[in-house]
Amino acid sequence: MMRPDAPELAITFLYYRDLSRAETFYRDMLGLPLAIDQGWAKIFRLADGAHVGLVDEARGMNNWQAQKCVQLCLRVADVDAWYDWANTNEFNDVSEMFRNDEIGIRAFVFFDPEGYQIEIQTPTRPGA
Repeated sequence: MMRPDAPELAITFLYYRDLSRAETFYRDMLGLPLAIDQGWAKIFRLADGAHVGLVDEARGMNNWQAQKCVQLCLRVADVDAWYDWANTNEFNDVSEMFRNDEIGIRAFVFFDPEGYQIEIQTPTRPGA
């Protein structure tokens, strides 16, 4: 039996106690466009076909967890511009810029309002 058609888009869902605060952060601070509003789930476009869904943990299929084991990573063309912008906007716990030669990236991290780590990275070599 052949697999059905490929997915049309991808959504990674994150669970929040304060959905309104998370929505404000992703919409106003990160500037992401709201693609789908399901009321208790807000789905923001990250890139072509890639989305992050913010879910009210009181309504979603999973519960909010204090210890986060998910990192949202955004690959960008100019990580230095993003780094300056993140520091200017006083995001939570912006790290120092770092380089990982093993995987070929330069990056930094910060945290959203409920503790999910967001990494902004750019490749340092082709194919990385």
